[in-house]
Amino acid sequence: METLNNTTERTLDLFGMTCANCALRIEKGLSKMEGVSDVRVNFARESVFLRSTDSVTVDSLLGKVESLGYSALVHDINKQSEAEKKQKDQIRNLKIRFLLSTIFALPLFYGMVTHFGFLSFMPMPHFLMDRFVQMAIAFPVQFIIGFPFYQSAYRALRNGSANMDVLVVIGTSAAYGYSMFGKHLYFETSAVLITFILGGKWIEHYAKGKSSDGINALIKLRPEMATVKFNEVWTDVPNEYLKLGDLVLVKAGERFPMDGTILEGESFSDESMLTGESMPVEKKVGDQILGGTMNGNGSLVVKATKVGNDTALAHIIRSVEESLGTKAPIQRIADQISAYFVPVVVSISIIDFLVWYFIINPGVTSSAIETSIAILVIACPCALGLATPISLLVGTGRAARRGVLFRSAEALESVSKINWIAFDKTGTLTEGKPKVVEITHAHLDPKELDLVLQTIVQIEKTSDHPLAKAIVGYGKEKKIFRDSAEMVSTKTHPGGGIQSEEKGSSYFVGKQMFVEENGFTLSALVKEFIQSWTTDGSSLVFVGIRGNINGMVVFRIEDSLRNDAKDCVEELKSIGVEPILLTGDNQTSAEKIARFVGITAVHSGLSPEDKARIIKTFKTKQIHSAMVGDGINDAPALASADVGIAMGTGSDVAIQTADVVLVNGDIQRIVDLIRIGKDTVINIRQNFGWALGYNLLGIPIAASGLLAPWVSGLAMALSSLSVVFNALRMSRWK
Repeated sequence: METLNNTTERTLDLFGMTCANCALRIEKGLSKMEGVSDVRVNFARESVFLRSTDSVTVDSLLGKVESLGYSALVHDINKQSEAEKKQKDQIRNLKIRFLLSTIFALPLFYGMVTHFGFLSFMPMPHFLMDRFVQMAIAFPVQFIIGFPFYQSAYRALRNGSANMDVLVVIGTSAAYGYSMFGKHLYFETSAVLITFILGGKWIEHYAKGKSSDGINALIKLRPEMATVKFNEVWTDVPNEYLKLGDLVLVKAGERFPMDGTILEGESFSDESMLTGESMPVEKKVGDQILGGTMNGNGSLVVKATKVGNDTALAHIIRSVEESLGTKAPIQRIADQISAYFVPVVVSISIIDFLVWYFIINPGVTSSAIETSIAILVIACPCALGLATPISLLVGTGRAARRGVLFRSAEALESVSKINWIAFDKTGTLTEGKPKVVEITHAHLDPKELDLVLQTIVQIEKTSDHPLAKAIVGYGKEKKIFRDSAEMVSTKTHPGGGIQSEEKGSSYFVGKQMFVEENGFTLSALVKEFIQSWTTDGSSLVFVGIRGNINGMVVFRIEDSLRNDAKDCVEELKSIGVEPILLTGDNQTSAEKIARFVGITAVHSGLSPEDKARIIKTFKTKQIHSAMVGDGINDAPALASADVGIAMGTGSDVAIQTADVVLVNGDIQRIVDLIRIGKDTVINIRQNFGWALGYNLLGIPIAASGLLAPWVSGLAMALSSLSVVFNALRMSRWK
C-alpha cells in the first residue's frame, strides 16, 4: 500500500465471482463510493486494484463488496495463506457440488439417452419415468446444490444488473417448473445443465489458479524464516519480523530473505528467477544481494538494507500485480459487450419463445421452452470476460520470469505495435561504467611510472567523478596500490581538475587545458596518441607531474559496449523494428557506438527536451515508438514514448516514469518483451474468436431448435475452458 498526495492505493482479493458481469458489478459498486477512484477488477486474477482518499477505510471497502454479494480480503504478499485458503476452499466447494450433482443427475441423464433411437436397446427402469421420482431426484440439484446460483442472481438483480447466474436460474427454473405442470418432463435438462456448469466452473477455477503459478512462484521465493544475530546469538525468526540493520546468516543453498550488503564471506548467487540471468553471480564482501535469490556454495553474513515490502522482490511482485489490475484497451470492448449481453440474450430468448409458440409450432409449449432455455444457456458471456485477463495474466507472468516487468496491461498491448525503438547510449547500449582502456606517458621510466600510478589512484579516490572512478577501477584491476592505505590531500579546481602535493612532487590531474595552464607541454608522442584517441570519441584524463619526478601520463577512458547490444539491435531489425540512437554525447562518440551495434539513424548532442521532442514527432507521423533509457535525463522521452522502457540498473526517476522495467538491465530482454507482447495480443484475439464464435454460432443454432438445453450447457462450459487452456499454452512457449 502506498500513499501519495493523500491518495491510497489498495489491492483486494475477491471471492465469489462467477463471470465477467460480476467483475463489472463490483467495479461499478466500488466506483460509486465517495472518495474512491480508478477501480479496476481483474476477473482472471480475482482481485481489484483501486485508489481512494485517506478517508476511505478498509472496512468500508470490504463492507461494500459484501453488500454486492461477494467477499474480499486486503491483499498482502507477506500473508498469502489466508487468501490461498479461501481460494482452495472455493475450488473444493465447486468440486464437491459438481460430484454431488453428478450423482443425482446420472439417473436422469440415463433416462434421457435411452430415448435416443440408437440407444433404445438399453434397459429403462419404469420408475425413472415417473414425474414425482424425477422431481425428487432433481430437487436437490436445482434448489440445494444450485442454491448459490439463485443467491448470485438475486444479488445481481437487486443491484440493477444481470450476470451469467441470471441466465442459468431463468433457464433451469423454467425447465424444472414446466416439468412440474406441463405435459413433458425436462427435469434432466435442469439437473444435467447445472452439473455441466459446475464442472466447467470447477475446472476453470483450477486452471486459473495454474495460470497464476508464475506470480505465486515469485511470492514463494522469499523464505518464511531468517537466521538473525540477537545478543550475539543466531536465532531463527519469521521473515516479517526482520528490521533494517539486522545481521542475517544465510547458509549455502538457502534463499536470501531480504535485500542487503554482504559483511562476511564469499559465494555465488543464483538470480535467474528475478533477473532471467542464468549464470551465477560472484558475491563478496561489500556486494549487494537481492531477497529471493539463492545463495550458492558459501555461508554469508548479510546486513539487511531493505525488508518486507521494500525489497526488490516485493517491488517486482507489486509491479506485476498492478499491471494485472489495469485494463488493456481491447478488454474495454469485452466489458461493453458483457454489460449489455445478458439483457439482449434474455430478450432474444423471449422473442424466440413467442415465435415458436405462435408461428413455428403453434400452441406447443414444450418446443418453445426448450429453444428458449438452450439460448439462455449457450449465450453465457463467461468466456468473453475471460478472453483478455487470462491471457494478460499468463503473459505478464511469463515476462516476469524473464526479468521484464510491465507496469500496466496497456503497455503489454502497446509493445506488440512497436515499429521504431529509440536507445539512449550511456547505460543502455553501453555499460554506463567508464573504464580505462589504454594509457600513454612521457619522460617516465618503469619504476617512476609504477610510483606515479599508485599516487594517481590514491588521488582519484578523493573524487566522485565517473572518470576518476574509472581510474580507481583500473588500479584495482591492475593491482596498483600503495603499501599503506593513507589518503592524500588534494585541492579541487572546479571545471579543471585536482592538484595534490605528494612526496616532493606536484600532481595536476584533469583536463588537457588544466594541465597546460599549469606549465606542462605535450610531447610529440603524446600529441600523436591523443589525436587518434580524440577522433575515436574517447574521454581523456591528463596528469602532469613536477618535482622529484617529472613527466606526464594520459588515460584513455571509454564506456564499454554491452556484450549483447549488437545482437539485440540485429534481432530487433529481424522482427521489423527499426532502432535509432538518441544521446547527449558528442557526434564522434555516438557514431562510433552506432557503427559497432548496427544503428544507422543517429541523433547526438541532445538535451532531455530534444529527446522528448523527437519522440513526439513519431506520434505525429503515426509511428508507434518505444524509448529505452536509464537516467534522469531520459525521463521526458520515456514519458513521451508510446512505451517507455527503463533499465532496472538505472535511476529511480527513469524506472518510475517507464511503462516497462528490465530488472537486471539486460537489453536482450527488449526482444523478449516485444515477442511476449505480440504473442499475448495474438492469444487474446484467438480467445475472442473462441468466445464470440461460440455465441454467434450457438445462439442461432439453439434458436432453431437443433440444440438440446443440456448440449447447450456442455458447449457453454467448453467455451470457457477453451479460452483458459488456450491462454495457458503461452506459459510453455520459449
